[in-house]
This record gives sequence, C-alpha cells and structure tokens, in this order.
Amino acid sequence: MTADVRLTDTAFDPAALLSAFTGRFGSAGGVVSFLGQVRGGDGVEALELRHYAPLTLPGMEALAATALGRWSLEGLLVLHRHGVMRPGDPIVLVAAAARHRRDAFAATDFVMDHLKSDSWFWKREKTAQGWRWIEPRSEDFADRARW
Repeated sequence: MTADVRLTDTAFDPAALLSAFTGRFGSAGGVVSFLGQVRGGDGVEALELRHYAPLTLPGMEALAATALGRWSLEGLLVLHRHGVMRPGDPIVLVAAAARHRRDAFAATDFVMDHLKSDSWFWKREKTAQGWRWIEPRSEDFADRARW
C-alpha cells in the first residue's frame, strides 16, 4: 500500500497523472478516480484556494493514511491545487487502486468527503461584483458524517 499525496500551486494534467498511477498498479482489479474542477457559469471568473501550510499537507497525508488503513488498497493518489484558477481548471484529483472495486470506490468517496469538510483550504470566487468567500455547505458536513 502506498499513498502519493501532493499539494501544488501549478496546473496539472489529470489524464497523465491517472495514466501513470494506473500503470503502477497492474495487479489492481479496479481504479476509481474523482476529478474536481472549477465550475463555469453563474458569472464565476476565477476561484482562489488559500491554505495554512503547516497543517495542509500533513492533514492530507493523515487522511490518506486513514483511507489506506480502512480499505484494502494497492495505492492512493491525492493531489490538491491551491492559488487562483479559472473555470475548467482541475482542482483536486483522488484515485484509489484496489484488487476489488468496492474498496476503491469507498476510499475515493471517503477522501473527497473529508477533503470537502475537514479541509485546510479557504475558498473564494471572483465574479463581476468582485471576490466573495465561500462557506462550507451543510451537505458537505452531512457527507462526512456518513463515515
């Protein structure tokens, strides 16, 4: 079991990362991935994610370790971007490789639910009216409570 956990301030290529990840785990019966990207529409021109460096990467690593301990995984990839992004830009990529699909699905879902609600990130959107902070939604906390 291995985890590849990354925090980046630069754009990334989800297809290339997922291809490399999948190639490392040929014995896996299933690879599940989730790609989060900046939503377009609603007048959103940009999204900014800020974070507290002393907690962010260690928190992401602890989350990955929890997922690895809870499900039978061959590997786990958790990559999260911070900084200013435009609609369509990738924000987060989570992928889990497992011998059986249910473990891969569950681990990916678990990691995303916790990234959304236990996050060490602050998010704000830019529209024609300027920047505004975005608060976590109650649904995000309800999703995390399932675990």
